Amino acid sequence: MLRHLQVRDFAIIDAVEIEFQPGMTVLSGETGAGKSILIDALELLAGGRAGADVVRAGAEKAEISATLDISGGGGRLRQILQDQSIAEEGELVLRRSIGSDGRSRAWINGQSVPVQLLRQVTELLFDIHGQHEFQSLVKPATQRDLLDGYGALEAAAGKVRAAHATWLALLNATLQLESAAGDRHARLDLLRHQLQELDALQLRIGEVAELQLEHGLLGQSGKLAENLRAALDLLYEGEPNSAHTLIARAQVALRVAGEIDPRLKDQLGLLEEASVSLKEAAHALSGYLNSQDADPARQDAVERRLAAIEELARKHRVDALQLPDRHGEIAREVAQLGNAAEDLGTLRKQLSASLTAYQDLAAELSTRRKAAALILAAEITGRMQELGMKGGVFDIAVEPLEASEPAPHGIDKVEFRVSANPGQPARALSKVASGGELSRLSLAVQVSCAQQASSLLVFDEVDAGIGGAVAEIVGRELRRLAGTTQVLCVTHLPQVAAQAHQQLRVQKQNDGRSTRTQVVALDPAARIDELARMLGGVDVSDRARAHAVEMIEKALQPPPKPAPAPTPAPAAAAAKKRGRQPA
Repeated sequence: MLRHLQVRDFAIIDAVEIEFQPGMTVLSGETGAGKSILIDALELLAGGRAGADVVRAGAEKAEISATLDISGGGGRLRQILQDQSIAEEGELVLRRSIGSDGRSRAWINGQSVPVQLLRQVTELLFDIHGQHEFQSLVKPATQRDLLDGYGALEAAAGKVRAAHATWLALLNATLQLESAAGDRHARLDLLRHQLQELDALQLRIGEVAELQLEHGLLGQSGKLAENLRAALDLLYEGEPNSAHTLIARAQVALRVAGEIDPRLKDQLGLLEEASVSLKEAAHALSGYLNSQDADPARQDAVERRLAAIEELARKHRVDALQLPDRHGEIAREVAQLGNAAEDLGTLRKQLSASLTAYQDLAAELSTRRKAAALILAAEITGRMQELGMKGGVFDIAVEPLEASEPAPHGIDKVEFRVSANPGQPARALSKVASGGELSRLSLAVQVSCAQQASSLLVFDEVDAGIGGAVAEIVGRELRRLAGTTQVLCVTHLPQVAAQAHQQLRVQKQNDGRSTRTQVVALDPAARIDELARMLGGVDVSDRARAHAVEMIEKALQPPPKPAPAPTPAPAAAAAKKRGRQPA
């Protein structure tokens, strides 16, 4: 629900703030006062194109912002906001600015966003109908969605989309395997040869690191032996000042001292432990030194082994340490290619089964769409008669797609068609309806598909070219629609304005230097005066006021039951039992 709209320095508006109420809101006022400018502002907020010409003369930028209550918003809207990390707590603040240089910026809840994202979000929040570019009713996807919503076919359409996704994934997997199958034999020969070379090498896990360490030791054996001999002499074997000899002398001296002071026995024990540790270290070093006898044959063998490993690693373009892993990869690929023919056959069977499942689901959806189309078309045709389009016929064509491959939405092309005058063949909605007719057709469709309506529906000049009883019917239909969604309507007709829950008067002010547009929320008394003006012109009479009061009181009474829609064809009547009842 739209709660607040603020417009600054846009066209001839310097500053306007509007608080909206639930239900139906009417914008009225003299011709040229700027009613449609507010609709233009909403269109701009919905991501429409804008240039520097929309900025009020003398201003730096135009700004439009709106606050919407989305506490009852759908999952798709919340998913978009979540994907963009936009926080919301049941409220959405949309803002757009256009600078005098033509540059445009957009925000959602204070976060700067691309205009495309703003458009994506607002498409879920409000829909504008009238003689403007935002006429979603002529879009094939919108027509299909409205039909699916009317016939309660969303679940069936979801199954078709899921079946299409499964089919597409299997198709891609099959194409990849078929593409690889042509080179499979040559690839297998290469891999098997590589596997034989790796098997012949018989490389153990960890062997490369062991050989590299040994090779380093063998290359430094002379220096290693020299330092080991020096350490052994200093510790034990060198005379007369080896560590062992010096500790022995210290022990003799400490024993004599211990006879004088028995408290020195602990220190004597430490020296004895040091002597034992020193002997063990010297013994270990001596054994290591004796085992390091130079073996030229061993060094040559290690070097040849490392050279063979390095050569094979270069062949496979990996580090020598990664050769065991490479062996495993090749073995797995050989196994996979060996089973490729069997896997391809399995995939082809699964692909065929998934296509059959898709076709069955799509055919069922198509049958249900055709049945729902008959009922919906008859209902909209009935409303067209009430809305001043006598003799007009609404038709919904559900025809096979020309595309040869499955589509996510099924096998149907859904097209809304209309014959505005008796005797004329029905043609596509976008090619037949004028602006005023499209607005009234939009109203007829939205009332019939009220459960699919956006949270805000905007009708600009929906009453173009009508009057009298038809205008009253239009007003009642708008008020009925406002029972399920918020409605904003620009009108010149008192019969329509009298049905509103809230009425706003748009008026132009001129101080001799500049022209401004002002929007005023009308209280009950002011509303009577405005309706009287709409009825009687410039001079408002008491009689006009009395008529205005009568119209408002009549609007508050329960609406008359709508006339029954034309009796549907037998197929449509049978479908009605299976699908939803018309609104």
